[in-house]
Amino acid sequence: MTSETSGTSSGTTAPASAPAGDRRRWFALAIVMTAAFMDLVDVTIVNIAIPAITRDLGATFGAIQWITAGYALAFAAGLITGGRLGDIHGRKRVFLIGVAGFTLASALCGFASDPGTLVAARILQGGTAALMVPQVLSIVHATFPAHERGKVFGLFGAIIGLGAVSGPLLGALLTQWDLFGLGWRPIFLINLPVGIAALLLGRTFITESKAPKALRLDLPGVVVAIAAMLMLMYPLTRGAELDWPAWCFVMMAGSVPVFAAFVAYEKRKARRDGSPLVELSLFRVKSFAAGIAVQLTFGIGLGIFFLVWTLYMQVGLGWTALRAGLTGVPFSLAVSVAAGVSVQKLVPRFGRKVLQAGALTMAAGIGLYIWEADRYGMGIQSWQMVLPLVVLGTGMGLIVAPLTDAVLSDVPREHSGSASGLINSVMQMGNALGLGLVSVVFVPTGLGPAVAEAFTGALGWVSAVLGVVFLLMFALPARPKQHLEGGADAGDEAPGGSGAASAREPELATR
Repeated sequence: MTSETSGTSSGTTAPASAPAGDRRRWFALAIVMTAAFMDLVDVTIVNIAIPAITRDLGATFGAIQWITAGYALAFAAGLITGGRLGDIHGRKRVFLIGVAGFTLASALCGFASDPGTLVAARILQGGTAALMVPQVLSIVHATFPAHERGKVFGLFGAIIGLGAVSGPLLGALLTQWDLFGLGWRPIFLINLPVGIAALLLGRTFITESKAPKALRLDLPGVVVAIAAMLMLMYPLTRGAELDWPAWCFVMMAGSVPVFAAFVAYEKRKARRDGSPLVELSLFRVKSFAAGIAVQLTFGIGLGIFFLVWTLYMQVGLGWTALRAGLTGVPFSLAVSVAAGVSVQKLVPRFGRKVLQAGALTMAAGIGLYIWEADRYGMGIQSWQMVLPLVVLGTGMGLIVAPLTDAVLSDVPREHSGSASGLINSVMQMGNALGLGLVSVVFVPTGLGPAVAEAFTGALGWVSAVLGVVFLLMFALPARPKQHLEGGADAGDEAPGGSGAASAREPELATR
């Protein structure tokens, strides 16, 4: 790849983004998007197979929570570290290591013989996904100029929608078909050929990039950050199953000073050697700080909704996995279409209002769902869910793609790995919090109608969370920076102001 070079503090070259005529960047985009797709499918595909896993392995409700929340927790805890490792050792290198580990962990999940083994394999899968996923946005941020990123994030939103529709449907089909008598296990084993292909193609088409100055991994920061997350998440996930013993509340309360200690340590670390785990200066960028708050809260709502929705259809209504998967198709298609339209057409014209309209639209969809579930009761049919699901999916699509664009728009490129890790980490932490809170907001007193009643109650909480998301969005910039400036690489070219730091390009080395 041809590039312009300039000296950096580390003595390495620092070319700019890939030239507009270089097709390699689009092949690289397809590869990293495939990895993101694989991760997303693996989350949604598990939800639809939960009843089959429960029957086959004799898993308790607590174990089921850990099969889902364990992945999300390991993912959230490792994402910040994974993003920083990409900055230090090269995003391509860490991405490929993550893909290899994720593929291996998928095989271990597929051959698990008991709930404990499956939970352990899922935690490993989440940890390796944490190496893989933050490099996706980092590679995009380092490879594409600002005026192309809107289009790329639009594609990213479409991939999210496609993954959302493919996961439940693919999981339902694979579970229903019982390939080779393996039952639910192919939902994990299907990652093997995809992962191997991503490894082989990624070595050829992805261009290496890393931070322009030498950084070191902040191991004490890693330990304290993971400890704080575990102190918050573990009691949330186990509390209801254990009838909320006192240690749960003590541990959750103790996570607050541990988080505070982490922030204080990171400030000292930044002053001492400039290599903190979390670049706290990013939070002085208003669009980034506001977007992080929105991501966390939005993730809580999604974590609650998707798990209780699956349990409602399969445990409450007694539907098969295939019927539940097909029922979700309108939702996922709506997400995919709305995500592409929002970035390409709506956000350049209406800015932040598009995201706020998305939150209100999702809340309206929740209201429709509650009304229909109450009206039709246990006799509700899949076609009667289409309208609320399309409204819900449209609202989600209006949020997911432009939110990523808004959060990263003013982030300096040398911190894109850390920023991407933070974005994904808080989203997954929110998701894990939501999954943990399921045992608080979704408490059926029996099967069938009791599950349906508990489902509508949980939806009320999701609607409240969306109201908070709507209010937080007022702190986002009214218009994304690149749209205000007509698509120019404002953040990359500005000699001063909030975008000045973005002028410092990442090191790109062709391999």
